[in-house]
Amino acid sequence: MLHLIKLSVGVRDVAHLRAIQERRALAEPPLRHQTRMLPKRREELLAGGSIYWVIGGFVQVRQRLLDVIEDRWDDGTPCCGLVLHPELVPVAARAQKPFQGWRYLAAEDAPPDLAAAPAAEGLEALPPALRAALREACLI
Repeated sequence: MLHLIKLSVGVRDVAHLRAIQERRALAEPPLRHQTRMLPKRREELLAGGSIYWVIGGFVQVRQRLLDVIEDRWDDGTPCCGLVLHPELVPVAARAQKPFQGWRYLAAEDAPPDLAAAPAAEGLEALPPALRAALREACLI
């Protein structure tokens, strides 16, 4: 299995990405992200792979890749469509330097899902509003 990692440019936080994708899925189904380059390792990606989104300098969530299709930009120019499952799965946040386009991400290098990560100690001592903000940002 193989994954992709991609910067979510212009997105403020996970809630903003979710809102953008919900609008996009309603306007032009299926939910997909358009990108210039078509991954050559399509079959490996579709064997359970995900796209890991970098938001605000941190890998924060992932989405399962359902398909990789030939698509077209609004002006008719050919591009690649990454068809995505609508669920955003929080992952253990990890800093990521900026890069252009997307990159392959080996399964062993991918951050674990938060549900699979050990729970942090002392969270109950934080003020409820701070805990909620950290949870929304997928940092806990």
